[in-house]
Amino acid sequence: MRKLILPVLLIAIFALMPLIAELVGKNALMTLSARILMYAMAAASLNLILGYGGMVSFGHAAYFGVGAYVVGILYSHWMSEVPVFGLFPGSNQLLVTLPIAMIVSGLAALLIGALSLRTGGVQFIMITLAFAQMIFFLFVSLTAYGGEDGIIIRRANEVPGLNMRDKTTVYYVILVVAVLYFAWMWRVVNSSFGQVLKGIRQNERRMEAMGVATYRYKLYAFVLAGTGAGLAGALMANFLRFTSPDMMHWTKSGEMIIMVILGGLGTFFGPILGAAAFLILEFYLADWTEHWQLALGLILLVVVLFTKGGIMGVIARLKGGRE
Repeated sequence: MRKLILPVLLIAIFALMPLIAELVGKNALMTLSARILMYAMAAASLNLILGYGGMVSFGHAAYFGVGAYVVGILYSHWMSEVPVFGLFPGSNQLLVTLPIAMIVSGLAALLIGALSLRTGGVQFIMITLAFAQMIFFLFVSLTAYGGEDGIIIRRANEVPGLNMRDKTTVYYVILVVAVLYFAWMWRVVNSSFGQVLKGIRQNERRMEAMGVATYRYKLYAFVLAGTGAGLAGALMANFLRFTSPDMMHWTKSGEMIIMVILGGLGTFFGPILGAAAFLILEFYLADWTEHWQLALGLILLVVVLFTKGGIMGVIARLKGGRE
């Protein structure tokens, strides 16, 4: 029962956030909460390969951006009534665009992972960064889809029976998808597949000696991580009603890594708490000073140097002290 306290508390906070925002007269709190949910999903997908698998990918934002662009491209073709590549019709239906965004992002992760996972260490980090930047510049060059300016999505994708023009409705759709995603992620990391990933992180050679096909398991994890990031990006495009190449820049990958480390590397709830801490600090520090990035950097430096295991590590030590 004690294991259920944190997830129930988090769901309750996010579910009540639109009401809280209305009571205090700050609608920006709901927007902040929605961003936390979506970045938490992206950070959790990165945590699958970074925290559980030990693979430091500096190109994870590429899948986040690809998922967002799938929504934008399908919407633009739905508006113009011109099929994509002359074959596939556009769509403004969320139940269509989300699965397609996940599939395309997963395929991108499959291609990049199949090549980059043949390397290791610094080479792996650099090749994932290189692939991500290639994708970034590809979308910058696509003038048909806005180039550097990106794509404006005039309306969020529709869901039968729901008023998706209402921001609060879109927020609750994001919350439901996030809860389902984290429930699925819980099953993955606590399955035999998750245990194999942990074993690969600790000692890949020993796992190979035991007969485990480590390359295949790492590639599976890479594809699952890309799919999750694509889902988060697709939701972000719907919430912001806009997508641009900035969503897949390498700096966005760096932010996701910071969220994972800040929350607690290799912990289930770490990416959620890390995304919340990072975005809340960014939100309030930007109001306080124009040099907020310096203040944020100093805070993150203190957290990394003096809190072993990030926020989840602090929580674990507090619980241990009470017991």
